[in-house]
Amino acid sequence: MEKVKLTPFTHKGVTCFGISFEYNDSIKQKVKSITGVQWSASRKTFYIFTKVITWNALYTQLNKKGIYVDYSQIKNSIDKKTKPPQKRNFKRGPRKISDANKEVIRNFVRYLKGLRLSKNTIKIYFTFVADFVEFIGDKEFIELTNNEVRLFVEHQVTTKHYAISTHRQMISALKHFGAFLPESNLIIDELPRPSSSNYLPTVLSKEEVIDILRATKNLKHRAVIALLYSAGLRVGELINLQISAIDVDRRQLFIKNAKGRKDRVVILAESFIPLYLNYITTYQPHQYFIESPKKGKYHASSIRSFLKGSCKRAGIKKRVTPHTLRHSFATHLIENGVGLRYVQDLLGHSKPETTMIYTHVARKDLLKIQSPLDTALLSLVETDKKASNISLSANNFR
Repeated sequence: MEKVKLTPFTHKGVTCFGISFEYNDSIKQKVKSITGVQWSASRKTFYIFTKVITWNALYTQLNKKGIYVDYSQIKNSIDKKTKPPQKRNFKRGPRKISDANKEVIRNFVRYLKGLRLSKNTIKIYFTFVADFVEFIGDKEFIELTNNEVRLFVEHQVTTKHYAISTHRQMISALKHFGAFLPESNLIIDELPRPSSSNYLPTVLSKEEVIDILRATKNLKHRAVIALLYSAGLRVGELINLQISAIDVDRRQLFIKNAKGRKDRVVILAESFIPLYLNYITTYQPHQYFIESPKKGKYHASSIRSFLKGSCKRAGIKKRVTPHTLRHSFATHLIENGVGLRYVQDLLGHSKPETTMIYTHVARKDLLKIQSPLDTALLSLVETDKKASNISLSANNFR
């Protein structure tokens, strides 16, 4: 997708929005077509004065031309000037929605249940659609067009500072709502969804994982961290894992009704079994592998909390979450030579593309590549015997 970046700066003593992008004639023509856009020869960028257009309107015009807009620097600039709102101690009040529209939303929820979406997805979609229905007010559903959706999305993104992932979820919810309302004028195929971010996952080294386990003195906590890493589990899968699903003899875990309503079998590390037996004997959980003091399900927030403490004691500076252990599991398997297809099955991914992200952070092949600095120094040593003891760290290096 075509992409531009908005940057605030001062030009000729006046505040402007800079519009930068990698050279592309198509983007260039689209940007130039916006009234008020000028070219700065000194800065080598297009710009427009803030008194001519608001950044919301500029974002909208670029977006309508099929251009993805990175406005993170604009947002950061606004955040620095705006005093952070104080946290309120009360919940959001009831939405101002008519009884008739409330019934439409209830029917929409039934529609989602008929699609057999997960409870969490239904809850998220309900929230977005309820906000949208409140936003349009008394407007009849049959009169809805993509323009109302665009205005709503712009309002939510700019006022609530949604991340791209949340923005994408909101568009998905509205697409489902459009499909639920065939009598409206919504053209759901034309509702733009921003491209997802392609961030490489944070991965721990094998040594860092062992350091975290060594720093975890509590037996229950150590068993949880070890199982998350050794089996590549999602934190929700571990919380819902029942004792009956653990087969020590076959060294297998049976993960039931995981993400995407899929069951799968994962490996149980042989080195984990003594820790597991010690933990089971000591804590004697009734139903689930890990339970709260009242023998109910454990909370994910508690796992995140004690994992953070273990990382601090181990001296780990990276931002580590339970999912980081899953990322590390997958990456280390690939580094150990396990085939991508097997890793996909163990993780429970539907598409191989999802699993392939770990090939970008696996060091197996990267370690075989020599830096040109290494080859340059090696070549120097081979041609000049006097350079055999060369060291970049020496104070008198020449």
